[in-house]
This record gives sequence, structure tokens and C-alpha cells, in this order.
Amino acid sequence: MSFQLILGSASMARRQILSEMGYEFEIMTADIDEKSIRMDKPEELVMVLAEAKADAIISKLQSTSSELEGDAEQATLLITADTVVVYEGIIREKPSSKEEAWDFIKGYSGGQAGVIGSVLVTNLKTGKRKGEWCSAEVYFHVIPEEIIDSLIEEGITLNVAGGLMLEHPLISPFVEAVIGTSDTVMGLPKELTEKLIHEAL
Repeated sequence: MSFQLILGSASMARRQILSEMGYEFEIMTADIDEKSIRMDKPEELVMVLAEAKADAIISKLQSTSSELEGDAEQATLLITADTVVVYEGIIREKPSSKEEAWDFIKGYSGGQAGVIGSVLVTNLKTGKRKGEWCSAEVYFHVIPEEIIDSLIEEGITLNVAGGLMLEHPLISPFVEAVIGTSDTVMGLPKELTEKLIHEAL
């Protein structure tokens, strides 16, 4: 079945994963204030945030309604996602400063972090929504402080949950093990995304 796909995310990693899955897609961002949405449980937080992102993008699309009408035969699916890092029981989102990013990464050194991610697929034609969350754990070797300094200098860690980027060439040598899948950590678990796309159709 042919359908159009919109990725509701500015994340480079999610873009890369969806391309690897063989999909062509448009990109739209929700531009919501994520910190205004709070939940105690990380599993609930990532689901509520994925829904809030979807709602924001849908209202953007409705204001330029031609997008939604499109081809009557073809469904348009919107994928939104959210990821948080859980470290010693505390939910970590994107670091608010370089100092915070430094502290985050220093904390992972020789330790571990949990990652909880959600994927939500909304069928814009039928309004049907399918979403789930999944998790992974990452174990680290000791990360030298000069490596952390270099990462912070680049500024890229400020854009990712918990300041955590497994795929970054500076960090990858210090990843001891990932329990779960690395695409979960990167923000878009392929198997789950594929399943939800089929369910939403």
C-alpha cells in the first residue's frame, strides 16, 4: 500500500534511521516546549511528549490544510517520537547548558544509563494512532575527561536526550555494552516503528 510519510522530528539520528529503513519522507518539527510537560514515570513522559508533538504538527498541517487533503487514495502517516535517559532513577532530557551536559557525560563514565523511547504513528487520513515505548541500557567504560571536553566543545550533545550519543566517534569506543538495540538509544527503534506503521495503516 502506498502512503506518504512525515517524520515529526529534527533529530539527525532519527532521519538517518528512517532512511536506512528505506523510506522517503518529509520532515516537520513540532516546536513545542517539552519542559512544560511533566510526568513522574519516564514511560508515560515519552508517550505524552510523542502525542503532544503529533498534536502540534497536525494543527500546523490543518492551518495549511492542502497537505491533509492530498491524494484521496493515499494515506499520510506522521511519525513522532521522544527519548529520555534515566540515570540513577532521574529522568534526563536535553541538557540545558554545556555544564549540565558535562556533568551528564561524566556521570556515565564507568557506569550505566537507561534509555526509554517512544514511537507514535498517526494516520492523518483516519486519525488512528498507534504508539508504544521500549527501553535499552547502556554500559560505559571510563570516559577520559579530555574526550568529554571535546564532545562539549562541539555542542552537539546539547541536542540529544541526556547528552548521550552512542554513535558519535568520540564516544563509541567507550561503550562497553548495549542491552536492547542501539536504534532505541538513537531515538527510533526500527522494528517497533515498522510494526506501528503497519498497524496504523
